[in-house]
Amino acid sequence: MDSLFSSLPGLLLPWYERNKRDLPWRRDREPYHVWLSEIMLQQTRVEAVKGYYARFLDALPTIEALAEAPQEQLNKLWEGLGYYSRVRNLQKAARQIMELHGGIFPAAYAEIRALAGIGDYTAGAVGSICFELPTPAVDGNVLRVCSRLAADASPIDRPQTKKALTASLEQVYPAGRCGDFTQALMELGATVCGPNGTPQCERCPLSRICLAHRDGIETELPVKSAKKPRRMEEMTVFLLHQDHAYALDKRPESGLLAGLWEFPHVPGKLELSQVLAQLDAWGAIPEEVERSSEKTHIFTHVQWEMRGWYIRCRTLPEGFVHGRPAEYALPTAFRQFLEP
Repeated sequence: MDSLFSSLPGLLLPWYERNKRDLPWRRDREPYHVWLSEIMLQQTRVEAVKGYYARFLDALPTIEALAEAPQEQLNKLWEGLGYYSRVRNLQKAARQIMELHGGIFPAAYAEIRALAGIGDYTAGAVGSICFELPTPAVDGNVLRVCSRLAADASPIDRPQTKKALTASLEQVYPAGRCGDFTQALMELGATVCGPNGTPQCERCPLSRICLAHRDGIETELPVKSAKKPRRMEEMTVFLLHQDHAYALDKRPESGLLAGLWEFPHVPGKLELSQVLAQLDAWGAIPEEVERSSEKTHIFTHVQWEMRGWYIRCRTLPEGFVHGRPAEYALPTAFRQFLEP
C-alpha cells in the first residue's frame, strides 16, 4: 500500500491546482477560519455551510469574540446546522485558547488535538493546512478514495482501518505542500470519487494506478460494517399560538439538542380528544384547532415520528415562554413545523 501511495502527491497536486473549488475558507490559512469551516462541514454539505460560515465570522470575527459570545447568540448563529454540541465545543475550545495559549491558536498537533471538540481528523486538517504539518485528515472522503485506490475491503468505520491509513499517508506527505495535499485528497473525494453513484473515473488523476478501477469494482468499495437500526420515538408537538406568540420551552442543558428551544411536546401520537385534555392540564384555553401535520426528523441513532397540532389559543399555557419562534434558536426538528 505504501508504494502505491507514494505516487499520490505527484498525481494529485497538479490536478488540485487546476480543479480546486473556490471556497471561502480556502482564501487564507488563518487557523480560526479553517477550524470553523471544518467543524461546520462535519455532517453538512458545502453549499449549506457557505452562508453559515460568512454570518458566523461576521458576528464573531475572532477567537476572543467566540469565547465571549452569549450562548443564545451561538445557538442562533448555528440554527439549522444541527449537531449543536459542535458549537458548544467551539466555544469551549476558544476559551481554552484564550486561557492556555494567550489567544493564539496552537501550532503543535498535540495541543490542537487537546482542544474541546477536536478529534484526529480536525487536528490533522488544521495542522496540515495552517501549519504545514504532515498530519493526515482522514474523513469519509479520504477513506473512500484510498479504499478504492488500494482495492481494500477493510470496513472503513473501524478505528483500525483509519489508523492504518493515517500511518500510510503520513509517510508520503510532501514537505512544504502538506496543506495542499490534505485538501487535494478531500477535493478528489468530494468532487470525483464520490459516495453516491458511479465514480467519475474518466476525470480522476489516480485512475491509472487505482486497483479498484483496474478490477472494475469501484462501486463495491468502500465497505462499511452493518449499522444498528435507529431507535424510533413518537411524540406529539403542540404549536400553541396567540397572535404571533407561541408557547416555547427550553431543553435541558445536557443531552440531545441541549440548551435549545422547542415547542411543547409529549410522548406518543395523540388524537384530538387527548390533545384537548393535555391543554386543559396545562391551563391553556383553545380557540380554534386549525390542523395537524405529520413530520419526521432523523438523528444519528434515533428517529422522531411527530404529529404536530396547530391550535390558536385564547390563553396560552403558563409554565412556558411566549414568544416569536424566529427570535429563538429552534432546531430543525421543531422549526420544520413552521415551514409551508
